[in-house]
Amino acid sequence: MTITIEDITAAEDRIDDAAGIRRTPVQTSSTLGDRLGADVRLKCEHLQKTGSFKPRGAFNAIHRIADGDADRVVAASAGNHAQGVAFAATELGLESVIVMPETAPQAKVDATEGYGATVRLVGDTFADAMATARSLAADTDTEFVHAYDDPDVVAGQGTIGLELLEQVPEMSLFTIPIGGGGLIGGIATAVKAIDDSVRIVGVQAETAATVPQSLRKGRPVENETPDTIADGIATGSVSDLTLEIIDDHVDEVVTVTDTEIAQATLWLLERTKQLVEGAAAAAVAPLLTGAVDCRGETVVPVLGGGNIDVATLQDILTRALVDRRQFVTLTVRIDDRPGVLGEVAEIVGHHDTNVRSVRHDRSEEGLPVGTADLVIRMTTPGTAAIDRIIADLEAAGYAIKRVVPAIHSDGDDADGDEDGLTR
Repeated sequence: MTITIEDITAAEDRIDDAAGIRRTPVQTSSTLGDRLGADVRLKCEHLQKTGSFKPRGAFNAIHRIADGDADRVVAASAGNHAQGVAFAATELGLESVIVMPETAPQAKVDATEGYGATVRLVGDTFADAMATARSLAADTDTEFVHAYDDPDVVAGQGTIGLELLEQVPEMSLFTIPIGGGGLIGGIATAVKAIDDSVRIVGVQAETAATVPQSLRKGRPVENETPDTIADGIATGSVSDLTLEIIDDHVDEVVTVTDTEIAQATLWLLERTKQLVEGAAAAAVAPLLTGAVDCRGETVVPVLGGGNIDVATLQDILTRALVDRRQFVTLTVRIDDRPGVLGEVAEIVGHHDTNVRSVRHDRSEEGLPVGTADLVIRMTTPGTAAIDRIIADLEAAGYAIKRVVPAIHSDGDDADGDEDGLTR
């Protein structure tokens, strides 16, 4: 199996018939460009129908299936592919069954059903869902639609490359996230067929990476426990089809950590006002860290999806507040008597600070009789505010035992330095 530029142009013609699939915009990011010394254009595929690039490949594949005898398609997915298949099948008049693990977020189940699919929840893992989907595909008049191991799906994703060649003809560098390889496989095939000088860099999450090892060994290597906040690229493997394309057309593959992905997610939200999922932010992460040198180039990171899990977004925002010393735990030694809490609260309240929780600790070893530690978790405007709060508390006669990041969302405080401030 392989795909050609002719397959991708044919896919473009088919996708033009889809009422909901749109030509997504390109946004110039002068802020990122100034930082990197480059001309940066963001391909906003997270603004595509269903919130990701997936309907392109799904529509192309199911369009071909609809021309045959099948009247139902089945897929296994816990995320964007599920919604892409559901939308495309409904658009083309076919039934769709999507098998998801029982652990799939309810929001994704609801979204997939909203696009017209019947959802079946099976097992605890994606492997369980895949096995069931494969068995359903054995039924008469039913076809299985794989997320990336399908030439028609890869060709459909390649239409993004054709779009970009028209939208940014001067581009010299792409950064594209890699999960199963369908997105980068399609784009790379299209772009290299027309302009081989364009540099294409693939990006994988470090804890879910399979491509570097697969390229070294010359065959797909599986990662049985991919664990990353970028769940859209946590496939655990590529296919023979996509690995061959990557080997032939992708110039470099780099990995990024979850921390770098989280920072890129927040950077995009704050500086470009684009809310994307971790898999999309991965395309920007190596530019921010300098792992990919793009100075003097016209670079296009492909933002493949915007369906970020709310709990993941909360974790990212909390981590950012901690890193910026805006979410801290302050421990104040006080006389254990009525009214002290009010006195401390009044001092803290003068500094535009939001107190998240307060507790009295009277059980610490060595704590003098008649005293207690007041443990305050708070969010502040920044480091200067914390310094002012500490200065005012100390001026009022209170001893500050420690200041540590408030990294736990369950109400527990982070460990700190018992002997002084951790700043």
